[in-house]
Amino acid sequence: MNEKKIIAVTGATGAQGGGVAKAILADPDSGFTVRALTRNPDSIAAGELAALGAEVVQADFYDEPSVHQAFEGAYGAFLVTNFWAHGSAAKETEEINVLVRAAKATGLRHVVWSTLEDTRELLPLEDERMPVLQGKYNVPHFDAKGAANDLFRQAGVPTTFLNAAFFFKNFVTAFGPQRGEDGVLTLALPMEEGKLLSGMDPDDIGPITLALFKGGDKFIGETVSVSGEHLTGAQYAAKFEAALGEPVRFRFVSYNVFRSLDVMGAEEFGNMFQYFSDFDREITGARDLNKVRELNPALKSFDDWLADNVSKFKVT
Repeated sequence: MNEKKIIAVTGATGAQGGGVAKAILADPDSGFTVRALTRNPDSIAAGELAALGAEVVQADFYDEPSVHQAFEGAYGAFLVTNFWAHGSAAKETEEINVLVRAAKATGLRHVVWSTLEDTRELLPLEDERMPVLQGKYNVPHFDAKGAANDLFRQAGVPTTFLNAAFFFKNFVTAFGPQRGEDGVLTLALPMEEGKLLSGMDPDDIGPITLALFKGGDKFIGETVSVSGEHLTGAQYAAKFEAALGEPVRFRFVSYNVFRSLDVMGAEEFGNMFQYFSDFDREITGARDLNKVRELNPALKSFDDWLADNVSKFKVT
């Protein structure tokens, strides 16, 4: 019996890494097994992965030897960083450099790197339509990841670059419908009328990533951009209306108004949505849903996701 190839999974107790680990562990015939990296092996989430058959190991991006040790003997790795743990593009770049060095030093044969577009490729910093953040970024949590793609290439790490999309779960945590002063539920987003917002269920990253590992060499060096559906703000509102059973209207919030809100990340998110709007055709054009379904035939639409999550919307 052939021994299964080890896939080291960073962020294994988070949304993306956890989904990847569970997708691999749920497929006993995949030829892969999971080594789950976490800062806290004693956490409940780590225990759940261990119960599913994962090897759970302690590793911290700020303890580089621990990452090298966690990658030793692995065939491949799913790599993801969490910008929102600190909100610093500089720190995220430091973390990515640790992952690149460890991947190179341990001879990983296939890395799937969860990245995003570098918005500066379409929107130079000299363009004055949005403020420059953290000194040299339009959307730091996009740009730092996108710029780091070259670190993998320069190091010669065999990598598949996985570009995700706006996560539907963000509607639960920050952007869902709220009741207006007139009592009508309102989906207020800094997304212009008629512009498409590409979104997905983060759980779908797991099956997609497993398909990339199964595909092996044909995906190395490739950029794979994924989504679950492309909808306008009004279309999202209509689907919320059907799921919630009462009228939901869409309202465009200007980018400058959104950036001025007294909430964490307002400037960053305002810039992100402006990028989504201004370049919606490029973003959605890079995400061919038919090709994504070839990787994950069970890909969830927004309707699918809403059916599973409508109870999370507590509108009063």
